[in-house]
Amino acid sequence: MAYNVLMIAPTSFFADYGCHVRIWEEIQALQHLGHAVTLATYHNGDDVPGVRIHRSWDVPWLKRAMVGSSRHKLYLDAALSWRSLRVALALRPTLIHAHLHEGALIGAVLKRLLGVPLIFDYQGSLTSEMLDHRFLAPDSRLLPWWRALERTIDRAADRLITSNANAATLLHHAGDRHAARIRTVIDSVNTTRFRPFDGSPAWQAQRVALREQLGIPQDRRIVIYIGLLAPYQGTNKLIEAAALLAPHYPDVHFLIMGYPDPASYRAYAATLGIADRVTLPGRIYYRDLHSYLALGEVAVAPKMSLTEGSGKIPNYMALGLPVVTFDTPVSREFLGPLGIYAAYGSTEDLARRIADALDRPAWAAALGQQGRERAVAAFSWQAAARQIEAIYAEALTEAAHR
Repeated sequence: MAYNVLMIAPTSFFADYGCHVRIWEEIQALQHLGHAVTLATYHNGDDVPGVRIHRSWDVPWLKRAMVGSSRHKLYLDAALSWRSLRVALALRPTLIHAHLHEGALIGAVLKRLLGVPLIFDYQGSLTSEMLDHRFLAPDSRLLPWWRALERTIDRAADRLITSNANAATLLHHAGDRHAARIRTVIDSVNTTRFRPFDGSPAWQAQRVALREQLGIPQDRRIVIYIGLLAPYQGTNKLIEAAALLAPHYPDVHFLIMGYPDPASYRAYAATLGIADRVTLPGRIYYRDLHSYLALGEVAVAPKMSLTEGSGKIPNYMALGLPVVTFDTPVSREFLGPLGIYAAYGSTEDLARRIADALDRPAWAAALGQQGRERAVAAFSWQAAARQIEAIYAEALTEAAHR
């Protein structure tokens, strides 16, 4: 049975980072199974081919992508609520699939109005994100209020889909009301596009051209990162680790890709004396990402958040790259025994583990090859879409019985 899905994403879709990649890949995979998906999202962001998008009112003074918690979201979410209502009344969807807590809050209202199930694609704790982005202080008097709101939103959904088992565990611990409604659909990867360097002349020429474009000498080994640039993502830790390694590895270069504000991180690298050993090109378009990642010999995933997923890891794995990461439940879930784990939060140990991968290339390459095999077997978006389809059917059957 084909479903008519209204998807709500309170974010500047599309903006080339993990949350948006998950949304886009889910839509494409669901459409491939025959479902109709309509997306309601913020006024700004890039259109993507094959996705039917309805945007909220234009806000002319705000064109940059909104990343994380922000006071701007108060009126952006109000505008998106109105747009979602208009689209829902016209579309009369079979169900609502909401991303992020603000989207689930909008979806909860529409669920009551239309009498359709709400699926909440849970990509991390709302309050933990606010703390990570320093939007709230740990001792804020508002923190208990925000946590209560988060629990209320979680409980409004007919099904919660987490992007990793660790998030599901945290939700289980939050209360037994969630237990029967939680399903995990792990972040996945397009293993056809994200694949190891095949040695062909065309790809070799592309690698040479990309190095020249980035200003990275052809004889340097590249340690690679893709993701948002922020302390909770471990960006500072990675640059500090690069500074520890630079005197001992003159042939190693760090390519740290992402946004926002790469200029401040270039300045930070310069203060540590490694400006010529670190390249921060800013935003990389997702359509080109596989080519940039294929430049790397070692990949790093130093995320500090303990509640969010880490969609970059399956991309690294699909490319056959050895992955150095902090030892977190999410990293363990993806990599199992194939990860190169640093003690959580330790810059010194992160540097040591990167050095291990550089010093033992055959061992690191073998881990990367096994990681590629695991990605192909366990992390395909086609399989993820079939899981989501089954979750839709569960929620609809339960709603019909009610």
